[in-house]
Parts: sequence; C-alpha cells; structure tokens
Amino acid sequence: MLKGNKVGLRARHEDDIPVLRTELYDDVVNGSRAEGGPWRPITPGSKDPRLVVDDSVQGSVPFSVVELDGGTLIGTATLWGIDNHNRCAHIGLGLLPAARGKGYGTDVVATLCHYGFVVRGLQRLQIETLADNFAMLRSAEHNGFVREGVLRSSAWVLGEFLDEVLLGLLAQDWKPNPKG
Repeated sequence: MLKGNKVGLRARHEDDIPVLRTELYDDVVNGSRAEGGPWRPITPGSKDPRLVVDDSVQGSVPFSVVELDGGTLIGTATLWGIDNHNRCAHIGLGLLPAARGKGYGTDVVATLCHYGFVVRGLQRLQIETLADNFAMLRSAEHNGFVREGVLRSSAWVLGEFLDEVLLGLLAQDWKPNPKG
C-alpha cells in the first residue's frame, strides 16, 4: 500500500465494488461530472472497468483509497493514460460523499504524485477537471500543479457544455510532502 499523511492507496478488493458502485457510480450527477461520457447504470456483478480491475491493462493503475486510521474505504484514485515513451500520465480520483471536504483529496493527489514520479519514474503528470470543481483545483494547486489552460465548453454534462481546466506538474517542479 502507498501511504500518504491521511490516506492509503491499495489494490481494489472485491468488497470495495458494491460500495463504490452505490456511493459513486449510481449517483447520476456525480457520475456525469466524473466521467468523460454519459452516465449509465452499472449492473451488479458486471465487469465494468471503472470498478473491476483488469491487471493485464498496462496503461492504467487503479487504486482504492482508504483512511490510514482504521482502513475505511473512502474512494478511488487512478493513474491513467500512462505513456512510458513520453513518461507522462493523468491523475483521477473520486471520493465518497462522506469523505469530501476533509483534506483527503489533497493527500490522494500527493500520494499519486509520489507513485508517478518516484515509483514509475514519470516526467509529467496532468489533471483535467471541470472548471467548477474547486476542490480538485485546490488539491492540484496545493501539490504544485500549474493551470496550463482552459478547454472552453469541452465537457457535455447534464444538458450543458462546461469548461475544463488543464493542469500539469513536472517532476523537477514537484515538492514531496513530508510524512507526518
């Protein structure tokens, strides 16, 4: 398990799947804002790649996020779009509603940066998020990500086009948070 200050990133367990399905993916608003495509229901027991991990897929590393104190499941985190030639990848995360607003997102981003830069040896990490996702913007910027642009009206979400913000962080600009 990768450990941050407040959270741990570990492999997805079978008993995580029903919780993540119910708390994150069955919610139409949350699912629509988190995914690049339209919301659709997930059939229980399906092998939906958002939930069920296929360890043979090399371009994505999904984690379950747990509180370090007690090990309670609080969300998901992913390093995706991994490009080993250009040494870059994207970061994504989703926290359960009860875990939001507690600083976990900032720690998840920090822990994913450690994984990307130290464990994987990447040069660049990137985040794309909706312009009104202030929690993700704060978490990214707190970890040193720089706003590199706005993709105007690039995301169709629940009947309207929304702007997305593109943020990037280079390995040489990353400052790891001390554990503590």
